[in-house]
Amino acid sequence: MEQVRIDKWLWAARFFKTRSLAAKEVGAGHVAVNGDRVKPARMVRTGDLLTIRQGFLETSVRIQEVSERRGPAVVARTLYEETGESLAKREQVLAERAAMQLHASQPDRRPDKHERRKIRQFLKKE
Repeated sequence: MEQVRIDKWLWAARFFKTRSLAAKEVGAGHVAVNGDRVKPARMVRTGDLLTIRQGFLETSVRIQEVSERRGPAVVARTLYEETGESLAKREQVLAERAAMQLHASQPDRRPDKHERRKIRQFLKKE
């Protein structure tokens, strides 16, 4: 097997839980092959560079092997190799998000009955 549909490969490599979800994300433009937006039926082969956006993360991987079958995660990890630039960027983004979580202020307690009434009245006015 030299080529496989991109939605099948993304599903087999465990980037998406279902093939239909993979096809939907490719169709929405969240996946690029060699820098170009593609359709779910696009054939990919060994050596292609994929850029995959999932939420706030963007991952760049180079295809090492093609597969139509979904196997264990250990086997799926051998289908691709993440680029060094992508790894560094992902770690930086995760560190920034962790730092933001530390600085986010959390209330010391939940609002009591009187405070909840005031909140409801305030929200009702809008």
